[in-house]
Amino acid sequence: MYPILFCSVISLAIFMERVWVLRRKSIIPKDFILKVEELVERNKIAESIFLCQGDSSSIARIFLAGLRNAGRGMWLVKEAIEEKGRREGVILERNIGVLLTIAHLSPLLGLLGTVSGMIKTFNAISVYGGGSPAPLAGGIAEALITTATGLLVAIPTLVAYRFLIDKAHILIFEIEESSIRLVDTMEGKKG
Repeated sequence: MYPILFCSVISLAIFMERVWVLRRKSIIPKDFILKVEELVERNKIAESIFLCQGDSSSIARIFLAGLRNAGRGMWLVKEAIEEKGRREGVILERNIGVLLTIAHLSPLLGLLGTVSGMIKTFNAISVYGGGSPAPLAGGIAEALITTATGLLVAIPTLVAYRFLIDKAHILIFEIEESSIRLVDTMEGKKG
């Protein structure tokens, strides 16, 4: 039971931390994006870079990587944005995989408790015989409780994993869309 309860605490902690980190306004602030696009459209790259340096969002770091290469050609701008975007994507998905591991591990720990409980039950049968159900009850109860607890941890953890991975993928897609718009704006200014 203790490992299952430990898994539940870890699962809840990861879920709460990721929900906090994956807030749209901290990853892709719309006002920031509009301001950078406006500055780039007016060909104020230095101001755009300064604005990106003062923002802590993921999109700011990605834009900054591209804007720093603005004078070196669009190929380098695109390459820098793609590379930084991959890194930010990994950061957004960090620790979410642990939830999937916990979702798989919890029922197995429950199954281990079931086996342990059944071993106790059969030991009780061998010692006391099958006459009285009282010695058997402890082992059977252990088997059922650990199985149920393992499933009670695994099911919400799997739902939390799916929720967070979908949220991260949506944010990554929106980051890509914003980055493409920035590159298009920069190409329009170069052309």
